Amino acid sequence: MAARQPLTVEVTRGDMVESRHRVAAVVMDGAGKTPHSWGDVGRLVYPRSAIKPLQTLALIETGAAEHFRLSDAEIALASASHNGTPTHTGAVASWLARVGLSERDLECGAHPPMDEEAARDLVRAGRAPGPLHNNCSGKHAGFLTTARHMGEPIAGYVKAGHPVQERLKEILGQMGGADLARAPTGIDGCGIPVYGMALAGLARALARMADGHRLDAERKAAARRIVAAMTTNPVLVAGRGRFDTGAMQAGNGAFATKGGAEGVHVAIVPGLGLGVALKVDDGAKRAAEVAMAAILNLLGVLPDGLAKPFLEAPVVNAAGAPVGVVRMAKDWDK
Repeated sequence: MAARQPLTVEVTRGDMVESRHRVAAVVMDGAGKTPHSWGDVGRLVYPRSAIKPLQTLALIETGAAEHFRLSDAEIALASASHNGTPTHTGAVASWLARVGLSERDLECGAHPPMDEEAARDLVRAGRAPGPLHNNCSGKHAGFLTTARHMGEPIAGYVKAGHPVQERLKEILGQMGGADLARAPTGIDGCGIPVYGMALAGLARALARMADGHRLDAERKAAARRIVAAMTTNPVLVAGRGRFDTGAMQAGNGAFATKGGAEGVHVAIVPGLGLGVALKVDDGAKRAAEVAMAAILNLLGVLPDGLAKPFLEAPVVNAAGAPVGVVRMAKDWDK
């Protein structure tokens, strides 16, 4: 299918559209067919945290998950950008301890919890945030677990060239159908290498996780476990007040969705064998979430009755009163 014009997400205030966000998006199956496409989906993007479900494949395929008897909750945390609440940090700490490691081994850096209440609790307690509060600490626990299982160095696991990162690069290239050896590279917010991928290649990688027909038995089983872990533990993937948690709860297992920084968002839709990837030009998360909800609604996996809160995200003032909405532009799906 030829690409349509980019999607437009509108931000209203009262009677007027105050701002607009432009979005490229693609829906793809495992064979590379695109039933829906908007904008330039061949453009290279840094997928950021949206690829965490793909990165978790290595945790399972190396045998590390089985060796350390990781639960589905821990698989979900490996795929998460979590809120940093005690539920999240406690689970990651317990996981690391079982592997014989600790928070001190995490090289993701620290930031305050994304959950406002958890952040205030830290301040009241006079405590500084640590690496466990980093939204990527579950992913990094997965990296450390894999390195420990494979007998690889623990220190420096985030650096390009470390076996942990080389495995991830290989998986991304295989699943996305691209040679990343000459891809643009950068450093992600949590310190690991990030590679430029075509938006269409990203969608294809997620579609292959969704349908599994073109994967070997081991990778197919790993992909299924990751999707099941995310959809049955949506609070661990993000947390209260977060789109991915709320959308997966509303979808009741029909899809897994994962956001990344700078307006990247993806979805895995197993029942349809489809992957979805989108990128907001200006990096706005508010637009990415509304666009993803609209596409999931178009695909029929986020039913009308449950989709409305995601399709019309409220704009509120300082007093908490609604003053507008974030929504798709009219007739975007025609």
